[in-house]
Amino acid sequence: MKLFRMLGRSIRDAFKSVFRNFSLSLASISCITITLIIVALSILASFNVENFTAEIEKDMTIVVFVENGISDDKIDEITKKIKGISNVDSYIFKGKQTVKEEMQKESDIFNAIMAEWDDDSNPLKDTFQVKVKNIEKISQTANKIKSFDGVSVVRYGEGMVDQMVTAFQSIEKVAYGVVIALILVTVFLIINTIKLTIFSRKREISIMRLVGASNFTIKTPFIVEGMVLGLIGSIVPVCLILFGYLAFYQHFDGYLFSQLIQLIKPEPFIYIVSLMVIGIGILVGMIGSASAVRKYLKV
Repeated sequence: MKLFRMLGRSIRDAFKSVFRNFSLSLASISCITITLIIVALSILASFNVENFTAEIEKDMTIVVFVENGISDDKIDEITKKIKGISNVDSYIFKGKQTVKEEMQKESDIFNAIMAEWDDDSNPLKDTFQVKVKNIEKISQTANKIKSFDGVSVVRYGEGMVDQMVTAFQSIEKVAYGVVIALILVTVFLIINTIKLTIFSRKREISIMRLVGASNFTIKTPFIVEGMVLGLIGSIVPVCLILFGYLAFYQHFDGYLFSQLIQLIKPEPFIYIVSLMVIGIGILVGMIGSASAVRKYLKV
């Protein structure tokens, strides 16, 4: 009970201190708000890049063309070999007649050209459409399939896919690096701002020491105050996430530039990111205050 009373008193004192030292508190809140806005934007961007990459990887397909005139037994043999590759997630076999019918549906020009093709005159090839589990190993998987007897050609977008995967991985790393860097900057700013607050309250701290207050009793209000500042500083970023991302998503109909780049649906995404931003704000406020108290007051 004593601990709860002390915690309640610390929370009350923290809110009083925020308003009593309004100018310094405003500086801290402003720093936190600006930084958390950038952090929030970086988190939204990094999650969307990750989602876009996952969608691209999901749709990435190796197209395997088999030689014309091979027997059904040979096709079954190729099927078993493809199925036995550990990196293969799924596959679909399409006969050349099925491929022709699908192409006819896609274009009136194709339909006019292919309408007179029968089984014997159809120059298309039977194909396997193979999806992989790990896109980073797609080239090795394609090369392995290409070595199978009866396989004519294997295509998956070769160089373009490899470059795209590398680019997306780099973007993800940069986005996460920016988020971490901004959090560290926020902690640094809070430490320095809280330092000014503590310096202006040296007399108050001296009195607390003289009456026998413990280190814990002295430090707790400052730590709670940092948490309060972090919480208040996260209000604007959270509002921007909740309303800004929703408006952005609706304005672009859920796509960015083209239907290839699909944005993450707002719900529950915006609520998860909002909780993350609030948590970051409270955490960096607490860490900043604790560091300032421990390092500069030496209590």
